[in-house]
Amino acid sequence: MRRCLSVLLLFSTTLRAAPIVPELSGQSSTYDLTTQENVITGHAQLVYGDAMLTADEIRINRSTLIATAAGQAVLTRGSQRLLADHLTFRLSDGFFQLEHVRLGEYPVYISADSVAGTKTKMTFKNAVFTLHEPDPYTPTAHADTLVYEPGKFLVADGATIGIGPVRPLILPHLSQRTDKESFLSYFTADAGYRSSLGPYGSLGMELPVLPDVNLGGQLDYYTERGLLFGPSGDYAYTGNDQELNGFFRGGYINDRGSKTRRGIDILGRPVPHNRDYFEWQHQQNIGDKVTLMGDINYWKDSEIIREFYPAEFNAVQTPDNFLEADYAGQNYILSAFTRLRPNNFELVQERLPEIRFDLLPITVGAGFDERFSASAAVLRDKPLSTGPILNSNRFDTFYELERPIAPTNWFTFTPVTGGRLTYYNNATGKKDNYLRTLGEIGFDADLRSSGTWDYKNDRWHIDGLRHLFTPKISYRYIPEAEHGQRYIPPIDSLTFSPYLQPLELGDMRNIDQLHRTNTARFELDNVLQTRDPHYGSRNLFSLNIAEDFLFSRDPTDKSLSQTQAEIAITPVNWLQFNALEIAVPQLREQRELDTGFTIKDGEQRSFSFSNSFLHGQIEQYNFQYQERINEVYTVTETFTYDARLRRANQQVVDLQQNIRNTWIIHYQVALLNGDKRQGHFSLNLEVQLLKF
Repeated sequence: MRRCLSVLLLFSTTLRAAPIVPELSGQSSTYDLTTQENVITGHAQLVYGDAMLTADEIRINRSTLIATAAGQAVLTRGSQRLLADHLTFRLSDGFFQLEHVRLGEYPVYISADSVAGTKTKMTFKNAVFTLHEPDPYTPTAHADTLVYEPGKFLVADGATIGIGPVRPLILPHLSQRTDKESFLSYFTADAGYRSSLGPYGSLGMELPVLPDVNLGGQLDYYTERGLLFGPSGDYAYTGNDQELNGFFRGGYINDRGSKTRRGIDILGRPVPHNRDYFEWQHQQNIGDKVTLMGDINYWKDSEIIREFYPAEFNAVQTPDNFLEADYAGQNYILSAFTRLRPNNFELVQERLPEIRFDLLPITVGAGFDERFSASAAVLRDKPLSTGPILNSNRFDTFYELERPIAPTNWFTFTPVTGGRLTYYNNATGKKDNYLRTLGEIGFDADLRSSGTWDYKNDRWHIDGLRHLFTPKISYRYIPEAEHGQRYIPPIDSLTFSPYLQPLELGDMRNIDQLHRTNTARFELDNVLQTRDPHYGSRNLFSLNIAEDFLFSRDPTDKSLSQTQAEIAITPVNWLQFNALEIAVPQLREQRELDTGFTIKDGEQRSFSFSNSFLHGQIEQYNFQYQERINEVYTVTETFTYDARLRRANQQVVDLQQNIRNTWIIHYQVALLNGDKRQGHFSLNLEVQLLKF
């Protein structure tokens, strides 16, 4: 302690102007008159501000204020730790130099021949780095020169990338943000067998070429089909009051499969030898007013994604292609929307483009609320085979005025009146143009009631009960909506849907094929809630029922529409049940029934059951069980049964292996029935990189 105190007094007289005084300690302290250095040995330690230096020996020069350390030198600042054989540290500005250095600062781990810099920027020479603790199975990268800015960027020149000491990939320049736990943001290796494709292998990789920009590609080889390859990439940016992200991928294959193996597309046409696809998605926000988005999906044939990437096809079976720009004003939205048809196997109501203005509901005085919208669109509907191409240049506008009346806090009655004007400048039926005017009147009425009970149940985490019951009645009268139908190109027409259609004139999307409306809609909304210690209230049960009564209707319609009921039960966070039923009571017919049931035991296991029923078309049941065997292995079993066809469509067992939280390996066996494109048997081994 005396040695430490004497050193402190010496430096306090030398550094009178310095705001921070170094603290030195060790088993012994000497002073070298020749070099004017204090020499601390035996568990030597120097503390200077937020930096702590330890070594077998520390030397400090009084005049230059440079500290040198030798023998197991360790420099620590917060979560940053550097180890070296030899270290030089300049107290005046924090500059340091180290030889044979190792750095650890989550999530970055670096070893190098040397490093020079400060705590905010360091330059390493001949460096090996990773975003995970060094391990024989860990992806690593080597760089001739590596510049590291903690919490910001890592820039490498002359980089090679690989696993452990094997680094076959060469990247002249690499730049990556260090606040993300991924350098190789996408890396997969896939191998297996499918009866429709034969044995196959796949490799996908994306490498960072700029901060938040990763480029790479996919390379797949199918023994029965050939080589499928193409580019891929993703990007993101946040700054300058904007935020954007997106990705793209594409592929091409000269399918050498026989005509029988390639088969036909959804229109019965032979699938060609040359097959390709391209997909791109983009989302961008500029400030809090401008939003840009796009989704482009070009498939040369309808089966390419379904055949080679069935998991992606099951998620999106009908590709969409649109670009949209929105500007959100103080109480309005101005948008430009384009929907395209690059694929020749699907019907698309193209918008080339549609410009739209929407005035959000606003109070104009005397308790009245108004709503307004206007749009101008260039439309095209091209048939898949033969038939005329429909073109339409349409201007459409809608205005609505309503006056909520609330005599009590439990009852609201809102009269509604509105009008819609639609102009076509290239009408049909021997007319060059046509103007259609429609009006609507009606009302919305809500009756709100509630009841509370002081009921508690610790097992189900119930702290009181509240029941909210809201009957609703809506009525709309739109006379002669079908008037002038023969003059209107039917592009935005009525499409099949088992659900209740919009009742509001301004919400109807089948603008070109409207029908007269004289309808009352009855709804019953029920919600049972309990107190939640984190979110105020939690829904335990909800039941919503709706049905339409048609005062005027077509000869084939009934006076009562189908009944639509939705139910959701979530008594605890580990149990969930929901269902949607659509039925026609007067015909005693169930049109649709969709249910879902999930039960979880934390992260240990889960079981789910769901069904999809559509009268005369679908009756399918799905089961899935997942069990976490231990920290490494998780098994998932999936079973799908088609009751109409009396067969098991899908039986899949997937064993997932987690290797040091760096790699995920899937061992999968699947038996398939009915889908010839995906084959009848699949054996798959997939490797995914979690972190690098």
